[in-house]
Amino acid sequence: MAQNRIQFQPGMSLPAFIAQYGTEAQCEAALERARWPDGFRCPRCGCQAHCVLHGSPRKMFQCSAC
Repeated sequence: MAQNRIQFQPGMSLPAFIAQYGTEAQCEAALERARWPDGFRCPRCGCQAHCVLHGSPRKMFQCSAC
């Protein structure tokens, strides 16, 4: 039987993945760091001041200047 290349690709082990992204809060923080490595910046005006809206099922950022 041929070896499955996807299954044996180099990368993060499952326990390391669970440790880094095991909770929704950890996933959310990783996405925020990936999107804004230097902190939040409004895509329209570039301002860093913002508030977080918690009324929807997902976390939303709103620029304070716009």
